[in-house]
Amino acid sequence: MDLAAWSARPPSPTINPNNPKTELTMKNIKHAMLTGLCALTLGACVSFGAKPPPSLLVLTATNTVANGTSKSGASSEALIVLLPEAPRKLDSNRVPVQIDDSSIAYLKDAFWADKPSRLMQLLLMETIAAKTGRLVLNETDAGGKATQYLSGSLLEFGVDAASSEAVVVYDAVKLVRGQAVEKKRFEARKPVSAVEPGPSGSALNEAANDVAVQVSDWIG
Repeated sequence: MDLAAWSARPPSPTINPNNPKTELTMKNIKHAMLTGLCALTLGACVSFGAKPPPSLLVLTATNTVANGTSKSGASSEALIVLLPEAPRKLDSNRVPVQIDDSSIAYLKDAFWADKPSRLMQLLLMETIAAKTGRLVLNETDAGGKATQYLSGSLLEFGVDAASSEAVVVYDAVKLVRGQAVEKKRFEARKPVSAVEPGPSGSALNEAANDVAVQVSDWIG
C-alpha cells in the first residue's frame, strides 16, 4: 500500500449535530424514509373508488327462444327493436323509489347489471322472438335495410312506495315503412313484499315480463 498516497487523501467528512445544515439534512432523510414507508403501505390503508355491490339485478325472460332455434330472412323483413328512450331518473343502473308525487329516492344497495332501457330492449327482443317466431334484430344487426321498427319510451321502471308496487310503463311505437305510425301505452304493476333489493328486483322482473308479453301480442 502506498502510505504516502493514503496520507494525502482528504479526511472523511464528519457530521456535526450542532450544525444547522446537518440538522436540515437529517430531517430530509427522515421525511424521505417516512414517505417511502407510506407509499409501500398505502394500498393497505386506503381504498380507491366505491365498494362494489354484493350482487347485481337482472331481467330474466319468462318466454325464451329454444336452444338451437335458427331463423333466417331478409333484413327488410326483420323486426328491429330500438333502444327505448328514458327520463333522467332512469338514466342509471339504480332503482328509483317514488316517495310522493314530487320526489324520488334510490333504493339502497340495489343496482341493475345495466341501464333499465338496455335491459328492457333485450327482454323485448327475446320475448317477441319467442312468442311470434319472427326474426328480431337490433339496429346494428339490420345494417340499415329494415322497414319494420319497434320504438318507444320507458317511462317508469321502479317502485311506488305508497302502494308497495313495482311499476313498469312503456310507450311503444310501431313503425312500418309506408304505413301509419301506431303508438300504445303498456303498464304492469306487481306487489312488492318489502322495499328492499331482492323483493323489488323480483317484482320489477315480473312486471317487465308482463309488459313485454303485452307488446309482443300487440306487435304480432
